[in-house]
Amino acid sequence: MKRTYTYSVNGKQVEREYGYIPVRYILAIMMTALSVLAVIAIVAVLCYLIPYFYLAAYATWIYVIIRIAASDDNPDYKAPWLLVVMLVPIGGFMLYFMFYSRTLEKKFVKRLRALEGIGYGRDCTELLAELKESDPVAYGQIKMLCELSGSCAFTDTAQEYFPSGEAMLERLLPDLESARNFIYMEYFIIEEGKFWNSILEVLKRKAASGVEVKLIFDDIGCMSTLPGDYSKQLSAFGIEATPFSRLRGNADSEFNNRSHRKITVIDGRVGYTGGINLADEYINEIVRFGHWKDTGIRIEGEAVRELTRLFLFDFGINVKELPTLRADLYPECERTGAEGIVVPFGDGPRPIYERRVGKSVIENMLVSATDHVYMTTPYLIPDSELCSAIENAALRGVDVKIIVPHIPDKRLVLEMTRSFYGRLMAAGVEIYEYERGFIHAKSYVADGKYAMIGTINLDYRSLVHNFENGVFLYGAESIGAISEDIQATLDESIRITEDMLKVGFFTRALRAVLRIFSPMM
Repeated sequence: MKRTYTYSVNGKQVEREYGYIPVRYILAIMMTALSVLAVIAIVAVLCYLIPYFYLAAYATWIYVIIRIAASDDNPDYKAPWLLVVMLVPIGGFMLYFMFYSRTLEKKFVKRLRALEGIGYGRDCTELLAELKESDPVAYGQIKMLCELSGSCAFTDTAQEYFPSGEAMLERLLPDLESARNFIYMEYFIIEEGKFWNSILEVLKRKAASGVEVKLIFDDIGCMSTLPGDYSKQLSAFGIEATPFSRLRGNADSEFNNRSHRKITVIDGRVGYTGGINLADEYINEIVRFGHWKDTGIRIEGEAVRELTRLFLFDFGINVKELPTLRADLYPECERTGAEGIVVPFGDGPRPIYERRVGKSVIENMLVSATDHVYMTTPYLIPDSELCSAIENAALRGVDVKIIVPHIPDKRLVLEMTRSFYGRLMAAGVEIYEYERGFIHAKSYVADGKYAMIGTINLDYRSLVHNFENGVFLYGAESIGAISEDIQATLDESIRITEDMLKVGFFTRALRAVLRIFSPMM
C-alpha cells in the first residue's frame, strides 16, 4: 500500500512513494479501540440490568479517585486522570485500569530478571572515591547517576561530537565497514532512503561475511515508515531484527513504553548515540520542516560497554531466545588518552528504573550551575518540578537559555511548548526558536563543565514513559564542541520577547486545555 509524497531536495521538488500504515497495525489499533469500548459497554450494561451493580461501580469509581489522589505519582500526571475519571465515571475508571500504569508488563519484568547476567560487572568505586576528593559536586552528580541507572563512570574514553546527521553518517559508514565481530543498532525510527539504505548495504555485506548483526526498531515509531514484516525481510540478509514491543492490540500500556533510544555499537569498542534517527530528514536529504538540526556523539573505549548492555537488554525482552554472555561483547580497549569522565546511561519505566534518570540529571545540572545552562530540545513540556528547577536556576543569576523549534513537526506540541514561555521568561529564562527549521537535538551544557547528549526531550513521554539513553560528560574534551555548536545555533535563532507572548483568546484556551492533558499525550 503506497502513497505519493512530494518533498524538496536541494531546492527541487521530488516525488516519492511512502507506505501507508501496514494492515497489521490498523488491525491492532482497531482491536485496542474495540476492547476499550467493549469493556466500558459491558460495565454500563451491567449497571443498568443488574440490581445494585451500579453501587459496586460507584464504589470502584470512588476507590479509583482516592487511589490516584493518594499515589506518589507526579501531581501533573495525576490531575488529568482525576479530571477524566470524575467527568466520565464508568469510562474514566475503566480507562484508568487499562492505561494509567507506567510500569512494564509482568512478561517484560520476568524476562529482564533472566537478563541480569549479561552485564559487564565493572566497579567504579575507586574512580568515584578519587572524584569525591577532587570535586565533591561532580562526585555527587555522577554517583547519583550511576545509582539511578545502574551504569558506571568511565575514563579514557574518546569522544567525537557531531553537529548534524550528515556529519555523523560520514563517520558512521567507515566504522560499520571496519566491524569484525558484531554490529548492534537500535533506533526509534528507520525509513528507507539514502540514510538507511547506505547503512543497510554495509550491514548486508558484513552479515554475509560472518559478522553478527542485530537490529531493533520501535514498532510504533516505524509504523508508517517500514513494512509490517520488515524483520522477516532483513532475516533473509542474515540480519537478526526485531520490532521493540510489537503492537498486538492489547488494551494496556503497550502504547506508552516505546524505545526512543538511538544506539549503535561496533565490536564493543565504538558506540554512537544522540538524537539522530535513520531517516532522510535527519541528514537534510529531504526537507519537511525547514532545516533539520540534530546532534550525535561517538565514543570509543570501555564506556561503550554500557551501550552494549542496554542494547542486549532491549533485544532480550523482545525475542524468544535470550542473548548469551560472550567474551567478545565487552572487550578490553586500548587506551585513548582522552580526558574527562563519561557515563553512558539508560532511562525508562519502572521497575527497571525506579526514579526518572534523565530528569534527575537535568535537575542536578540546573541546581549545581553557577554561570550558565544551555539546553536544546524539540519539545519543551516540563512538569512543575522541572519547571521550578529551571526557574530557580535563572532566579539565582544563572544564564539559562533554551532553544526550541520555530517550524514544528506537530502544531499542537508547539502550542504546548509556547504555553510555558511566559512562566519561564518571568523568572529570567531566555527562550529561542531555531529560525531555520526544526531542532531535534537533545543537548544540555552547564558551566562548560558538564554536558549531556542523547535521546531525552523535555516532555512527559520522554521523561516518564519511553526507554531513553544518554551520555553524561564531565570535564570531557567534547563539551567545548557542544558549547560552540549551541552558540552557533543561538545565532540562527529568534529570541522570544514579551511582545511575542500576546495571543488571542482561542489560542490561550487551546493552550490551557493542552497543558492539562499534556502528561497523557
